[in-house]
Amino acid sequence: MDRTSTILIVARDGTEWVDVVDHLADDYGYRVLVVQGSAEALATLVDVHVDLVVAEMEEPAESGAALLTELRVSHPDIIRILILDADAPGIGRAISQAAIYQFLRKPLDAEQLALVVKRGLETRELARRHRILSREFKVSDNAGLLDLHPSLPFRAESMRFEKLVYASEKMAELCDVARQAARTELPILIQGETGTGKELLARAVHYNSARKASPLQVQNCGGMSDELLQSELFGHKRGAFTGAISDRLGLFRAADGGTVFLDEISEVSPSFQVSLLRFLQEGELKPLGSDKSLICNVRIIAASNRRLSMLVAKGEFRQDLYFRLKGFEFEVPPLRDRVEDIPVLAEFFAAKHSEAIGRKILGISASLIEKLVHYDFPGNIRELENEIRRMVALAKDGEYLTTRNLSPALQAAAPRRTPRRRPGSCLRVRP
Repeated sequence: MDRTSTILIVARDGTEWVDVVDHLADDYGYRVLVVQGSAEALATLVDVHVDLVVAEMEEPAESGAALLTELRVSHPDIIRILILDADAPGIGRAISQAAIYQFLRKPLDAEQLALVVKRGLETRELARRHRILSREFKVSDNAGLLDLHPSLPFRAESMRFEKLVYASEKMAELCDVARQAARTELPILIQGETGTGKELLARAVHYNSARKASPLQVQNCGGMSDELLQSELFGHKRGAFTGAISDRLGLFRAADGGTVFLDEISEVSPSFQVSLLRFLQEGELKPLGSDKSLICNVRIIAASNRRLSMLVAKGEFRQDLYFRLKGFEFEVPPLRDRVEDIPVLAEFFAAKHSEAIGRKILGISASLIEKLVHYDFPGNIRELENEIRRMVALAKDGEYLTTRNLSPALQAAAPRRTPRRRPGSCLRVRP
């Protein structure tokens, strides 16, 4: 496989899993995440692309089996392994409902589990390749139905950086550098238009860093007063201001050892920029109403839909803070500048939202793809997702998505100039 596989372990007590985690990570090279319950597991799956889940079956609640049953519907591509107590009775129903790949009994044997994990991942990869081949044959058989267009470029396979899905060279280069940046401790500045996926990139960086086992806290800085932002990030003591009826920890202290993502950093006031600069320089914070400074170890990832360098030139943003924030600086390109990503994103959103409402969508017609790539998408990925979500809601079960339910703005999009198609290439549509 072209990337490190991710294993999510859902366990009651992490201490008995230490040898297993070390064996999977050190000897097999997997990325291993450990959580303590179904709620934490589902929250992790929102941000992280997981290939295989290992869950304990807890008696009498059987939460591990219930989680795997839920994943069978919400994340059918994830391989599911169930761990049972040695004397666990009546497991047949749980195994059947969850459609698990394999179950193992305690006591755990690290090598045995690692081999089952390896075989499960191999099975997953074979299933993926089978789907691709089946799709190619289906496209060939239904060429008339799908209205293949000779001017459309060949569509490459999608790539992923956690929940970021892309096929373009621009995004591939950006994500490659982001993976390297994740392994450092430097702050990161992400810039780009609204809706381009800046927060998804920040979450991907966190979950590929050494801080992945610690919290990720998110704060949107737009439209907030200095006092409220100080309270949210640095915390406050009871009575520090009107309405402060109890102490507040603050996101920096809540994320100690982890990451804080500050969105719309360009909107903070000059006075708050000073407070943030001191924190970045010294790692010290002082809660509102307190005269005691505290040390906090967090990594800052900041995002802005306005170029900070231009704000610095205008005197609207501190230059020293800008240089502190840009340990690594990323510019996420708008969707109109990476049209190669539109087909794979449309396919991803169609699968995501059809699964969410239990509707079977066979694929996306080439005529619809043609319309999508000709539109500029001022709202970027967020606008594309909303469009596909609406079309899935209007489609009938067992249909392809076509231009029939396309919104008027996209229907009216004028064709853009596209590169000449390579000889022998074709549009691939994933059912």
